[in-house]
Amino acid sequence: MAKRVVVTGGGGFIGAYLTKRLVHDGWDVAVVDSMVRGDASRFAEVADDVELFTCDVRDQDALEGAFKGAEVVMHLAAINGTENFYKRPELVLDVGLRGALAVVNAGREVGVPDMVVASTAEVYQTPEIVPTPETIPLMLPDSLNPRYSYGGSKIVSELIAFNYGQDHYRQVQVFRPHNVFGPNMGWKHVEPQFIMRALAAQDAGDGAFPIQGDGTETRSFCYVDDIVQGILTMYEKGGHREVYHIGSDEEVSVRELAARIGKIVGVDLDIQPGEIQAGGTPRRCPDISKMRALGWSPTVGLDDGLERTVAWYREHRNDVPANDLM
Repeated sequence: MAKRVVVTGGGGFIGAYLTKRLVHDGWDVAVVDSMVRGDASRFAEVADDVELFTCDVRDQDALEGAFKGAEVVMHLAAINGTENFYKRPELVLDVGLRGALAVVNAGREVGVPDMVVASTAEVYQTPEIVPTPETIPLMLPDSLNPRYSYGGSKIVSELIAFNYGQDHYRQVQVFRPHNVFGPNMGWKHVEPQFIMRALAAQDAGDGAFPIQGDGTETRSFCYVDDIVQGILTMYEKGGHREVYHIGSDEEVSVRELAARIGKIVGVDLDIQPGEIQAGGTPRRCPDISKMRALGWSPTVGLDDGLERTVAWYREHRNDVPANDLM
């Protein structure tokens, strides 16, 4: 008999890819998602094999019904997207904090043995060590800046997972994904915004491409299929009450990312530096040696992943949703 897994936020970007992979791997899969920001069409190809609970992740009673019989709950539900951190911080915090509490308490009530919780690289903001190991101190630089609504909620989510889960779960694990990208990832992240602007520049015959900051800021971008494989490897081979950085350790500047996207789109971009929003991080790149020790490492190169992502957004460029949370 197939083991049951529940994915909260299964209509979200990473959640939907994870849901599809779990179905293909033979799990009995349930998804919890309010579909306020998620979209069930993301896992349409396996929808007949997924039990969908359209409820709020903050509703513990509803979660208990969804979690019954589950071997593991993989909690990915959150309000993501940098624009949302600045514009909807109260909602980001409410879903993040109350959702984490409801999830761990519902799992305890119905006897779920294993819990996997998604965190973020935003929990350590501007690290002193790059590439950054899991042992770095977590940091909230400025409680007045709404940007930290997300990172702050994830710091508390990690505390909730490990402390509430200490005596009630067989295995609790936290993963911190680093700049995940891929087709159908939404519209409020750097890759889709750059792609859409590059496509618009191509249409206009004008390569002017303003960016935030001077473009020397760095990130490491990891394709979504690699992230999903990392989550499953962590769950299968990782330890109890452990944190894992899942991402690429290839550090790329924002200027180079824009140039690579422009090359794939087929437009020569004139990258123009601009003001940077307060709270940005100059460098971000994970140390993934802990995941490598489990036998996992990224396999999809940045250009390959960007080509797949550009192709999707080129095809769906007129599908920008009315929902301002997307």
